[in-house]
Amino acid sequence: MVTAIQDGNRRVIAASDPAATKLGLRPGMAVAQAIAVVPGLHVAEADPAEDTASLERLARWCQRLTPLAAADGPDGLWLDVSGCAHLWDGERRLLEHLVARLAQDRVTARAAIADTPGASHAVARFGAEMIVAPGAQAAALESLPVAALRLEAETAATLRRLGFEQVGHLARVPRALLARRFGAEPGRRLDQALGAAPEPLLPLAPETPLQHRVTFLEPLLTAEALTEATGYVLPPLCTAMERAGLGARKLDLLFERVDGAMQAIRIGTARPSRDAAHLTRLLLEHLDRVDPGLGIEAMRAVVPLAEPLRWRQEDTGGGGDVSTLVDRLANRLGTELVFRAAPVESDLPERSVRRVPALSGQAGATWPEDAPMPTRLLDPPRKVEALAALPDHPPIAFTWRRHRHRVRRADGPERIHGEWWRRDTETRAVRDYFRVEDEIGRRFLLYREGDGVDRQTGGLQWFVQGVF
Repeated sequence: MVTAIQDGNRRVIAASDPAATKLGLRPGMAVAQAIAVVPGLHVAEADPAEDTASLERLARWCQRLTPLAAADGPDGLWLDVSGCAHLWDGERRLLEHLVARLAQDRVTARAAIADTPGASHAVARFGAEMIVAPGAQAAALESLPVAALRLEAETAATLRRLGFEQVGHLARVPRALLARRFGAEPGRRLDQALGAAPEPLLPLAPETPLQHRVTFLEPLLTAEALTEATGYVLPPLCTAMERAGLGARKLDLLFERVDGAMQAIRIGTARPSRDAAHLTRLLLEHLDRVDPGLGIEAMRAVVPLAEPLRWRQEDTGGGGDVSTLVDRLANRLGTELVFRAAPVESDLPERSVRRVPALSGQAGATWPEDAPMPTRLLDPPRKVEALAALPDHPPIAFTWRRHRHRVRRADGPERIHGEWWRRDTETRAVRDYFRVEDEIGRRFLLYREGDGVDRQTGGLQWFVQGVF
């Protein structure tokens, strides 16, 4: 797979996956040439704006390691970890944790630490070591290609034609000669990488969480007073969330005591909420854990985690919203004891859902509205005996658990191919799915293995995978 972008009158490759890269496809190659080299190549449109936004989101996620994080487009991040490495038992452990954590989210990353941004950039992309010793930038860059200095492609190509293959070759040339032939850029980049010239970073400003603080003329000492004050703190905060189009997923209520001590209680919600009454009820269930000491002089409500929340029409038929019940159960019993089903981006039903804590955030995928899934999935699918006309007709009847079901209505087939990137055995696998209804209105999700032509795609066995 590759992504394509318009470059003047040509469509060129913007990025290629590992399989395409092994076939010789590279960014900048014309799409027409790539398709000629690899017939059947899957080409998707690139979205540079979304790429930039995603990179910034990733940089904000990295602020849990250091407050000084910045995006380095199109495919890099700057992290100033000065003074942070000891929290991870050293720089190497910090890098290993970061790369492993990104890999869990299927983000492939290479990382390096050096005294200068230029050196870390070069070693991460072209070097073999993860850590450059203090003051050892020159030795680390000596054998790297000149492209490691972040030069323009044309400049780097010209330097290679003149015999400057490595950074070490370039470092031994007087700066005046470099500037006369190539301008100030090669010398400036080299000095930045070696630490002879400054290269300041522009880190992303940390997002200020929504909060509201209330102070009291007299310190609060009783549970009744704290209960009443809690009801005053949240409405202004919920109004601010409404203006921002957000809802709280986590909410902290901080109690500032007269003696300078701070106490806090935290609640979570199954989905974004800005219902002041609901959030207040959740907080009051934990209020008995607060020790007022000599008195509470101020309370502050803070939203450390918020998600978009749009207005939606209320269900006038007394709908089935159970989020408030889920919130109460999870906050009372513990988040690990209450779970929900979350979608996974997979065409195969048995891989399209996973169990997650009820108060966890959205995983990125969403349930498709045009293809309803059964309320109960069978894993593994159960084999059934079915009678059907090949190749595309739904079953006329099928037998499951010794009971024969005559099919009155059916929707399908919907052909799904195996996920070849997971296992070689799925390279040619095919399933044809049908949603069927029997004579008394029961609905099932059935599929047949194989396409009815090639035996290697499946043995034409029928399975029931779900019940609606």
